[in-house]
Amino acid sequence: MKQITQIGATTEEAISLALQKLGVARERVNLEILQEGRKGFLGFGTRPAEIRVTLIEQPSEEKHVEPQSAPPVETPSQTVDPLLATGQYIQHIAQAMGAEDTTVEVREQGKRIHFQVESAKAALIIGKRGQTLNAIQELAQLMLNQEVKQYKTALVDVGNYRAKRKEALEQLAHRVADRVADTGATHKFEPMPAMERKILHNALAHRLDVETYSEGKEPRRYLAVKKL
Repeated sequence: MKQITQIGATTEEAISLALQKLGVARERVNLEILQEGRKGFLGFGTRPAEIRVTLIEQPSEEKHVEPQSAPPVETPSQTVDPLLATGQYIQHIAQAMGAEDTTVEVREQGKRIHFQVESAKAALIIGKRGQTLNAIQELAQLMLNQEVKQYKTALVDVGNYRAKRKEALEQLAHRVADRVADTGATHKFEPMPAMERKILHNALAHRLDVETYSEGKEPRRYLAVKKL
């Protein structure tokens, strides 16, 4: 018995991807919905749909069938590229948010998979301080983990937002560090994703007047700076 699980932005998308992988029509499988998809609001609370698809075994024919009446052989469809499938998933999420013109370019660099998103409504996809974009990246990571055999890291960017955000965080880190060094008062940043905390930490790693450390639990974990 052949059985697979599949996720997608919606239940119908998950079903479509699963049928393409198996190369069969919908009536050839049994479907079980493990989790309904949810759009959320402005990218928050978004949840992918997850289904389990079981291929229905076909009984062997015992009676003789004349060649001219034999049913046509069903040709399996091409296997869906897991990276492209994840890119389509990101595109569908953005479009569901209202960025209908969204396109996604996929680039593989070792274990890192870059998903470059382009849209006239980039600000909508990014959200306040990149929160919506980070949420989309987390969903893309979940999708990618299921689709590929070896672990890959999903990196989702819109325009050059990530580079601008990195520069802004580095500048902020040094301003805060200067103030901590002058006043001696420990500063606690607001909760941030691990990749942004790492940017702050790396920016101050070579300073001899302050040190950084993380506290709290995800998703409320934050970086603090104190004077040495």
